[in-house]
Amino acid sequence: MSETHRRVLLAKPRGYCAGVDRAVQAVEIALGKFGAPVYVRKQIVHNTHVVSELEKRGAIFVEETDEVPEGSVVVFSAHGIAPQVRDEARRRNLVAIDATCPLVTKVHNEAKRFAAGDYDILLIGHEGHEEVIGTTGEAPEFIHLVDGPGGADDVQVRDPAKVVWLSQTTLSVDETVQTVSALKTRFPQLIDPPSDDICYATQNRQAAVKAIAPDCDVVIVVGSRNSSNSVRLVEVAKDAGARAAYLVDDAGEMDERWLAGVTTVGLTSGASVPEELIAGVLGKLAALGFGDVEEVEAIKERMSFQLPRELRK
Repeated sequence: MSETHRRVLLAKPRGYCAGVDRAVQAVEIALGKFGAPVYVRKQIVHNTHVVSELEKRGAIFVEETDEVPEGSVVVFSAHGIAPQVRDEARRRNLVAIDATCPLVTKVHNEAKRFAAGDYDILLIGHEGHEEVIGTTGEAPEFIHLVDGPGGADDVQVRDPAKVVWLSQTTLSVDETVQTVSALKTRFPQLIDPPSDDICYATQNRQAAVKAIAPDCDVVIVVGSRNSSNSVRLVEVAKDAGARAAYLVDDAGEMDERWLAGVTTVGLTSGASVPEELIAGVLGKLAALGFGDVEEVEAIKERMSFQLPRELRK
């Protein structure tokens, strides 16, 4: 096929979700309100470019609150924190701004409520992920981590009639369904959460990739490697029929060899990726002969969240 028939299928929705937009704005507004430096515990969102840009404006990223000078301003990341972190911030007299995504907060509240009811909580998620650490901190004696369908075999509970599952918000929808199915085989009375824990943005971006992947030779996902939802998009693209799928932080990480013999490239980005990074990839693809871009919208997205209460006017 000639180069004139090369095309890009651009997934929509893609990029920033409401929770990420809220968290990034929280740091920007805090810098304007309090002046630099503003400290941020962990990466505010999992994207190297976003973190780098905020550092240039005066944000200082730290791993723990004990690295923040007493009395300073600290922003908690979108991924959520354990209660001990909030307590430590109070002890150090920090001005704390909680940028936890409201959908993550919902999972925290569910964990507290089920723990208060003396349920064993099976938390589906990835070990070591900040969101999992924060949720587990709400009720560590009640929560058991289940990392994928294979983890269902190892779970031990006190009473099989009092078990509920919750999940990290950024997982693969399909894999989570498989994990829940495996858990219900072991625990037939397993209770579902009151509403879906996997966030709307994760589900929508996966649905958009599924819509384009069967028609794509290659799918390029823009996102950082520590971004769970971005990594999941690569997996979903392959499972949905793309011949190959790659994760890149930006256009500079693209390898032209991926496009050899390719006529259709799919393109999307994780929920913490600014649109200018997509524009950069589109520019590089155009220079390589993929100038025909068709946006494929799977689902309309209109969600928005209020700023953290500490920053509302």
